[in-house]
Amino acid sequence: MDKNAKIFVTGHRGMVGSALVRRLQQGGYTSVITAGRAELDLLDQAAVHAFLAEHRPDYIFIAAAKVGGIQANNIYRADFLYQNLMIEANLIHGAHLAGVQRLMFLGSSCIYPKLAPQPLKEDSLLTGPLEPTNEPYAIAKIAGIKLCESYNRQYGRQYVSAMPTNLYGPNDNYDLQSSHVLPALIRKAHEAKQRGDGELVVWGTGTPLREFLYVDDLADACVYLMEAGTDDVLTNIGVGEDVTIRQLAELVCEVVGFPGKLVFDTGKPDGTPRKLMDVSLLASRGWRARTGLREGVALAYADFRARVNATTPA
Repeated sequence: MDKNAKIFVTGHRGMVGSALVRRLQQGGYTSVITAGRAELDLLDQAAVHAFLAEHRPDYIFIAAAKVGGIQANNIYRADFLYQNLMIEANLIHGAHLAGVQRLMFLGSSCIYPKLAPQPLKEDSLLTGPLEPTNEPYAIAKIAGIKLCESYNRQYGRQYVSAMPTNLYGPNDNYDLQSSHVLPALIRKAHEAKQRGDGELVVWGTGTPLREFLYVDDLADACVYLMEAGTDDVLTNIGVGEDVTIRQLAELVCEVVGFPGKLVFDTGKPDGTPRKLMDVSLLASRGWRARTGLREGVALAYADFRARVNATTPA
């Protein structure tokens, strides 16, 4: 990519979008375009198309999405399906109308079937039923992948999709009603420590296996692929290793300094038994994650504490 190319990053205030902006700026890109919700409603097709026609970016990273954990996905099923379908359709079609040749759509590992062979390979897409609790979100993301693929086949565009594993890091969502497991554990462990609690309740059995990628590593991989001009329609992005939820909770408690006992609420859902990404395609392109889980959790906890201190009256 030319360092002066116009690069539009959607969702720039979110965890993924802000990491992409950081990575592009660190890489010397001088024309990064962003737009907050007050400036551009991504659910408004006419507004999105007008914005893209006016700015005519050379590249687009679609990091904007409605996201959440198991509980939010299961409760707000219509919102997750509708909003994500609209965001991606408005942006991908609008990019085509504006003559944008290169675009990257960010998805999620939940696109793969619940019981797909592990680790999850790109060709496992659409080979079996999805995990029911986040099916609407997964269907929306699959539609985005197929939109990119279809614009490539019909119009000769270079629209690619990147499927990251579970993400965490700066600007994560720590709302216990809508957050993912790792930020939720960080907040719960911190607050339990502050209160002097003797135990910490963790949802589920603690046995599901999950993979976690530090968000700045994701951003680095995305820019790496865009710079390389990959022709792969779908690329997994992850670390290639997983841990149980119990192991994750124990690590978070160590980093936070919470000495209490873990209690598992087995009445709460576990979700998919295992979600480990096969990252051999990405590795063959010359990229590997650099941030270990302990280091990444420590960085995430530092970010959480900074945000808590920023909102606590002196």
